[in-house]
Amino acid sequence: MYISTKGRYALRLMLDLAENKDSEQNIPLKKVAERQDISLKYLEQIITSLCKAGFVKSIRGAQGGYRLAGEPEDYTVAMILSLTEGSLAPISCLEDEKNQCPRAEYCPTLFVWEKLYASMKETLDGITLKDIIEHEKSMKNIADYVI
Repeated sequence: MYISTKGRYALRLMLDLAENKDSEQNIPLKKVAERQDISLKYLEQIITSLCKAGFVKSIRGAQGGYRLAGEPEDYTVAMILSLTEGSLAPISCLEDEKNQCPRAEYCPTLFVWEKLYASMKETLDGITLKDIIEHEKSMKNIADYVI
């Protein structure tokens, strides 16, 4: 499975909004673009889908900008990537709830793809924006440790 630039940038955008949730009420997209070193035009395309999905709230006006619609623990990596990437299934026959492939009953490799997909889903569903923030903080604490 290949995660596109759009998916990676959407995750970084959501993470930036989560990290700056308390410091600024509404965060201008321009600030996110600067902090993340991502084109503002590209972020404008991504933020539209995040707003439509209800992940992000948009506020217009002088004090306008964007903010998470919920809390960082409400958003998993799987939710964000599914929105931007579509299905996360490694093969097309696993995209539907019921496998429609005519070879499914006797496909010798199906179990490989099912295990891969289950593992990916478990991992991506198990990591929230809050988890990423906490992981980043713990890594900084390790780097700052001096004897």
